Amino acid sequence: VIIPIIILFEMVKTKINKYTQSDAASNSRPLLLFFSWLGAQPGAVAKYRDLYLDRDMDVLLIQSSVMHFLWPRWGLSYGLEILNILEEPPFTGRLILVHASSIGGYTFTQLLTHIAQDPKRHTPLAHRVIGHIYDSLVVGSLDHMATGLGKTLVPRLEGFVKTTAMLYFRLFKSYTADLYENSIQVFHNSPVTSPALFFFSENDAMCSTTVLEKLMDLWRRRGVSVDGRKWKKSTHAAHLRCHPEEYVSTLQRFLNSLSVPSHKSNI
Repeated sequence: VIIPIIILFEMVKTKINKYTQSDAASNSRPLLLFFSWLGAQPGAVAKYRDLYLDRDMDVLLIQSSVMHFLWPRWGLSYGLEILNILEEPPFTGRLILVHASSIGGYTFTQLLTHIAQDPKRHTPLAHRVIGHIYDSLVVGSLDHMATGLGKTLVPRLEGFVKTTAMLYFRLFKSYTADLYENSIQVFHNSPVTSPALFFFSENDAMCSTTVLEKLMDLWRRRGVSVDGRKWKKSTHAAHLRCHPEEYVSTLQRFLNSLSVPSHKSNI
């Protein structure tokens, strides 16, 4: 469980050293936090990274371990470590854009949980978030979560993994399901109220479009500007690959609406 955390923060320390030596102009650029999907390969992540580098943004990759999800207390601890880093130099005061894909949405929610629990300390960071993007958010019931584990961990044994996960959730309800429910409530009442964009599809077994669209409507009633791009058919956490032109144009319009600076004519 500790290994993924060490690997991630070694990456973050490398980034910090780089930024410490950067000039003031670099520090004035928005910082993109990319919360990747489980098992994301460097080549796939690079396609998203390049979209933001082309907007003259700095990109910080945040990866998650399945254990951060299976034992939420570790996920919360991990989220607090990330939050603390973002509140220290050289990231202090940087405007932030969030892009969370699949389980990355869960990891970002762990940061939101700490912000909600200690608003006096962490609210300034929430106000630095100029926009948040959710790609293939896992939304719905425990069944959707268990399905996600089966499809991502051992696809050939998807049914077995799903059944085992559901049993695990029942046996350790107070340590898993109850904390998931708390995270869902935090996300519904997110302390981040800047504009949001959702990418999702009707055939995604890990996402209930009905539940997601109700969430989007809830945020709109809270005064959040919410946009979305839904496809009838696509692939979980691979909408960019399946629908590249629509994905990029939708993202471009959203970023332009935030007045995110760009020195390139095309995203």
